[in-house]
Order: sequence, then C-alpha cells, then structure tokens
Amino acid sequence: TYIALAIGFGTLAVWLILGFPFVYALERMVTVMVIACPHALGLAIPLVVAISTAVSAQNGLLIRNRTAFEESRKISALLFDKTGTLTKGDFGVTRIESVKEAYSTEEILRLSSALEQSSEHPIAVGIIKRVKEDNITIPKPENFNAITGKGVEANVDGKQVKVVSPGYLRDEKITIPEDAYSDAAETVVFVLIDGQLAGYIALADEIRPESAEAIKIFKKNNIKVLMATGDNEKTAKAVSEKLGLDGYYAEVLPHQKVEIVEELQNKGDFVAMTGDGVNDAPALAKADVGIAVGSGTDVAAETADIILVNSNPQDIANLILFGKATYNKMIQNLIWATGYNVVAIPLAAGVLYSSGFVLGPAVGAVFMSLSTIIVAINAQLLKRKIGKK
Repeated sequence: TYIALAIGFGTLAVWLILGFPFVYALERMVTVMVIACPHALGLAIPLVVAISTAVSAQNGLLIRNRTAFEESRKISALLFDKTGTLTKGDFGVTRIESVKEAYSTEEILRLSSALEQSSEHPIAVGIIKRVKEDNITIPKPENFNAITGKGVEANVDGKQVKVVSPGYLRDEKITIPEDAYSDAAETVVFVLIDGQLAGYIALADEIRPESAEAIKIFKKNNIKVLMATGDNEKTAKAVSEKLGLDGYYAEVLPHQKVEIVEELQNKGDFVAMTGDGVNDAPALAKADVGIAVGSGTDVAAETADIILVNSNPQDIANLILFGKATYNKMIQNLIWATGYNVVAIPLAAGVLYSSGFVLGPAVGAVFMSLSTIIVAINAQLLKRKIGKK
C-alpha cells in the first residue's frame, strides 16, 4: 500500500515536471492507484486460509493452531503414542492369573476394578468391561492415588491395592513371573496387595488397519516414524515390526516422552507428536506440531494444535499433504499478485508513452478486477487438490 501510494504521487509529480497538464498527470496517477489497489495481495493469503481450514475440517482435521497447520509441511519426524493412536485402544482381557493361593482370579479382578472404575484409560475400560461381563460387584476404593506413569493405588476392603506397570515392579525389585508375557501383542498390568505381587491381568489391543497404510505414506514423504509407549519391550517391538516403524521406545514415562521430543529436535528434526491421553499432553505441548486423537482425553485435545476428528492415522498423512498444498497455493497467489503489480504499475504510470501505448483508468480497473478474480479462482482450486489427496 505504501509503495502504491508513493508510486502514485511520484507519477503525478513526474508528469507535472515533464510539463504535461495537471489533468493528464492526475489521470496517470489515478490509473496507477486503480491498478495497484492491493485487493489481490490482500486476498492472496486469507482466501487460502479460509478454504483450507474448511476443507480440512470436512476431511477430519480440526485446526486449532493455524501456524502449526501451515508448518506441518516441515515435519521430518513423527512420534506416535501406541494405545488409541496406532492401535484401536479397545482392550479386552485375555488372561487373569493369580500367583498367590490366597487370591482367586475373580478376587484379583474385583479388587483391581475398584481402582480402575473412574479412569478413562483404555486398559481400565477393558478391565471394567470384563467385570461387568462377569457380573462382579465393584467395591469402593479409599485414599485413591495415581502413581505417575506407572499405575494407581488405593485401599480396598482394608487392603492396600496397586495396579501397576512392569516398570514399577522393576523399580521396586519385584520379580516378574516368567509366564506373564505369553503373547507379544498383550499388554500386562500387575496387581499388588499389601506390597506383595498377587497376580496380573493381560489385555490385548488391535492395531488400526489404517496405521500401516499411513506409515507407508509418511516414509514415502521421507518422514521418520517412531513410537513411544508405556508398554513393555516385547509388545512395543511386536507392534513396531508389524507396522515397519523406524524405531520405538518402550516403558516410557510421561516426562520421558518430552525428552524424546527434545532429543529429536536437538538433532534438527521438525517433530510432530500424536497422542490421546493425559500422559501425552506435555509431549504434545513440546512438539513443533501437537496432534491429538479425537477419541482421546479432553486434556490432550486442549493441548494439541490439531485434532484428528476420526482418530484415523491416515488423516495425519492428509494433514501433511494439506499443509504443503496450502503453502504452495499461498506462494502462487503471492507471486501472481506481486508479479501483476510489478508489470501493471509501470504500464499505468506511462513508461511506454513514447511508444504510443497509454493505459487508461477504465482498462486499469478491469485489470485490477481480473487480478482479484484470478487469485480467488486459484484459491478455490485448493478444494479440488485437497479433495484428491
């Protein structure tokens, strides 16, 4: 705008200095002002932003942070949480084992359900589902406490009960039964009663059918795909190998996910983190682009820059392609709007006067309108381009 005004008044001054009548000089200035009217330049970005946001929402992407969306084209490393992201998060109890004669498998399930009844975690949901199927009455817990990243504890029927991860057992130097892991696809939680290992519950989760296809797209776009999970080494390795990931981190605590993101960033990667739980929130906030799964917790959704409405990993591939298409369309519009002014303004100022070519204000108005229309049409083409992705 400043340049257009400066050239406009400069044009008036030059033609007056050259001895032309004021009316003629004013006509040249008006033509410059009309040609340089920055409608096209002003619409170049907002039109693309509006269209890309709307089309992204239609394709399952809720954009909360525009900058993160536009920078998604830079993603070079993608870190996934496993449960509920790469997998369905729909756990079913496959085994309940007791390691102490004093406690039956039903009692282990009953006591553990007291701790899990208020949790949104997929493992807790799986345990409660089994309890309801077996028509077991859930007792009321007292003095409930979450052990950060490792499990939960409470007093139930006068007993101190803990439902914990294998990492907790290792920290407390408690031996893990050899037969605890019979299937690489199982996730196992351990039940401690009054400080003693009483048994364990194994649950299985199914890998999302869309995950493998999404990872192929990421690799095709030269993006490293990694997984960070609180699950044991055996389960993490099995999922990683099945999906063909570039690497994995097993038995990871919430603060360690943040450290992994920082480590990747320090290596020069532009990192996107995808998760669905409360434990993922710090890493989602730390990542360059935080992506929350729509079926996850409210905390994860509030922390993330982008939400996958359909909880489909393939939508992340669409996100990256959307980001690239949006950025390219912005650049195209800016180049057109700027290039148009670079060519049209000198013509409006009368640089070809000596050749007998003079651009009138009416023609200038047509060119100005044409430039705006072209920018608008080019932005609309983004719909078709994104739709094909």
